[in-house]
This record gives sequence, C-alpha cells and structure tokens, in this order.
Amino acid sequence: MNGEFLEALQQIAREKEISPDALLETIESALVTAYKKNFASQGGEIKVRINSAKATFQVFCQKTVVEDDQEEIAPGEIVLEEARRLDPDIVPGEVLEIEVTPSTFGRIAAQTAKQVVVQRLREAEREKIFEEYTGRVGEVLTGTVQRREHKNILISLGKIEAVLPPQEQVPSEPYRFNDRLKVYLLQVRWMPKGPQVEVSRTHPTLIRRLFELEVPEIADGTVVIKSVAREPGARSKIAVFSRDEKVDPVGSCVGHRGTRVQAVVNELYDEKIDIIRWSPDPAQFIAEALSPAKAVKVTINEETKSAFVIVPDNQLSLAIGKSGQNVRLAARLTNWRIDIRSESQVARATLIAATTPDAELTAAEPAHSAVALDDLEADAENHARDHATTNGVKPPAIETEAPSAEDVTAG
Repeated sequence: MNGEFLEALQQIAREKEISPDALLETIESALVTAYKKNFASQGGEIKVRINSAKATFQVFCQKTVVEDDQEEIAPGEIVLEEARRLDPDIVPGEVLEIEVTPSTFGRIAAQTAKQVVVQRLREAEREKIFEEYTGRVGEVLTGTVQRREHKNILISLGKIEAVLPPQEQVPSEPYRFNDRLKVYLLQVRWMPKGPQVEVSRTHPTLIRRLFELEVPEIADGTVVIKSVAREPGARSKIAVFSRDEKVDPVGSCVGHRGTRVQAVVNELYDEKIDIIRWSPDPAQFIAEALSPAKAVKVTINEETKSAFVIVPDNQLSLAIGKSGQNVRLAARLTNWRIDIRSESQVARATLIAATTPDAELTAAEPAHSAVALDDLEADAENHARDHATTNGVKPPAIETEAPSAEDVTAG
C-alpha cells in the first residue's frame, strides 16, 4: 500500500463527504477477512492496522498468555515461555500481538482494498441520498420522465430515479419521454438495492405547494391556503385567507391577468382550479365553495354538520356539477355535508307540507333531511322524474347527468 493510494483515498473521502477514519476502519476489517480466506489460521484473533503516516499496513495475531504448566492450550492462547521470547516483560493473562504479515499479501490487500473502497462509496452515497430525500418528504421536486417499467413511471430527480406508481398517476396526463414535471415527494423507503423515492401527481398537497412556488404572498405567510379539495386531472378547489386586510387573497392567487393561476393550471395539464375566499362563518364559506353557482340561502345544522342550500332554479345543475363534481368538491373543501335544492323544489315541498300534516316536519326543518353526498346525483335524477310525472309525461330513463336548468324551471 503506497502513499499515492492513501492520498487518493483521502481525496475521495473529502469529495464524497465520508470520514477518512471510517473508511480506513472498513478497509482494515475487509483485509482481515481477506487474510483469513487466503492464509492458514494462526489460532488467534486477526487484526490489521494501517499506518496512514507511513502508508503501510501490518497483520497481527492476538493470543492470550497462559502459564507454562497449563495442561490444555486453546488455539487463541500461547504459553508464557514462548511469549517471553517475543516480549520479555509480558505476564500471564495479557494479550500478545504477533505480527504475521505475509510477504505475498500486498497484491491481495490492494485488490481487496479497491473493492472495499468502491463498495463503501456506494453505500455512503446511498445513505446520503436516503437522508437527503427523507428530509424533503412533502416538498415538490422537478424531474424528467425517463421510461416506463410495467405500470410505473420512472422520473429522474438528478441523483436518483423516483417511482411514480399507478395509483399516484393522473389518467389524463401523457407522461412522455423527457417531459419535465413537478412531483410531490410522497415517501422514501430503504430497499435491498438502496433507497427508493416514491412521488405523486395526484396528492392534494401538490396544489398547495405549486401555489406556494407561484404566489409570493403564500410563500411569506400573508395569504394562507386553508383547505384543498381535488379530483386529479379534472378540477380542484382551494380556500384562501389573507392575514392582511389590504391584501386580496383571491387576487393574489390569480395574479395579473391570471398569470399565477395559469402557471399552476399549465403544470397540471389544464386541470380546472377554483379559488374560494375562506370565511369563519360556515354558511358564507359553503356559499362561496359552491362557486360558480350563487346560493340564495344556506341553513346549517351544527349537530349533524350538514347544510341545506337553496339555489335559483336555473343554477341547480351548475351547483351540483357534472356527475355531482362541484358539490362533492365543495363538501370536501368545507368538511360539511351539503344538500342542494332549487327554489321551485322548496316551494313545492312547502306547499305539500301545508296541505299534508305528515309532511310538516320535513317542510319546517329541511336542513335535518340533508341527503348523503353520494346520493346527490340520484337525488337530482329523482327530481327530474318527479317533474316529468307532475306534467303528465312518462318518466324518462335514469340519466347520469344532473337535471338541466330548463327542466328545473319548467318544474
């Protein structure tokens, strides 16, 4: 082992940010294994010491000194008489180190040291990457699409390839080779081959992080994103609040001529984003969350955490949205269960309640009869069927769309 090797070793340790002492200890341990594999056993514990100052190494066999009259000598022991030939001052019970460095061990040692250094550097780089990305979980990173493996998309983050699993992919996004994407760092796992980074394009927090990158007011804490609701690839709603009365939270997120929100929309392949003004008043917040529809009246029930919303007849379909998407996102955004009725439906229910004693409770307390969110679409279909029956028309087949504004107005 020459000085150039040790100098190169120290330089590599500095570049890879590995302790030189730790690297030398690893090499010493590997040389012990190489010695035991290639040379006869000396019957004691083998130690290798590298002298970095002199650029040399030595192999020692450690044996315990025992009395001369001991009947049985173990492989790791040496009698006192023989030990004092090497060290006159040694006494029974001490450990004697006997140098056993073979003359032909240099070539084997060099090859072993090279293999150990390469392996140790790989392990150190893996550990460093694992620690680095573990500390960045929850951040948005920019990567480049590399290839597909089965259903997974591999995205290069520079030092490592991240995995975008199928459940974290947006079906409408193309993921073409060399496409640059911003991804949400979901988790880092230690696998047999090293760290594995898992990212997401569907996580709701991705929306939050993208707005933090585009809107300085959010980055400095002046504007706060209170909640996010998302259906990946289709539509998202975010509720924002300003801590400064002079700063408009919605305007800050939209930007001049919509540049800020458009940058987020472009990153998400034209996913629609509704920016809602957050309010501490649940009724007002729910009314804002149903945007673009305008609510006439919102009645809330604190006990059941449900809300009964009345909208104009021509906005019932807009409030519910395609396949119930708008009201579903509003419910997730506000964390309230929402029941929507048009003005004509409420008027009809009130009339029925006035003429039918059994229906009095339903008419008087509509908020208590709020339907489950999953039933909104079916509820809209039933209203369309009731409308057709009332006008003497044969009920149509059940459709997946909410009733049109014309049907509700005619009803």
